[in-house]
Amino acid sequence: MDTNLPDGYEISTDPDRLDAALIHRWLSEDAYWALGRPREKQDRAIANSLNFGVYERSSGAQLGYARVVTDLATFGWLCDVYVAPGARGRGLGTALAGAVRDHLAEYGLRRLMLATADAHEVYAKAGFEPLAKPDKWMLLGEQ
Repeated sequence: MDTNLPDGYEISTDPDRLDAALIHRWLSEDAYWALGRPREKQDRAIANSLNFGVYERSSGAQLGYARVVTDLATFGWLCDVYVAPGARGRGLGTALAGAVRDHLAEYGLRRLMLATADAHEVYAKAGFEPLAKPDKWMLLGEQ
């Protein structure tokens, strides 16, 4: 699995480094799953999640984001994974998914899940697989 972060970038879980306004703009204006999400809802999501930022090492500019909703014991939900358009194609999304996986490994979660409509290959490189038994799963809310 190629989840190494390319040279010149770093991933951090430090919440003080997050640019909440930038994250909101990315997600509410460009991410198909979060279009129109209100800022207060995004800020609440950030405050109640384990957050990962991707940064350019030289400038400190934030180029990517992901968050995990988890109990740090049995389950995690990887969501809001986003890489800025100008930084795509450099392997940052795969590195970000791998960093999340590696960070959570020490907790021994039974499941780390995500949903994607268009980036299956990115997550597959970090070890994610389609549900083997989708008929076991149910959903309350949006499909």
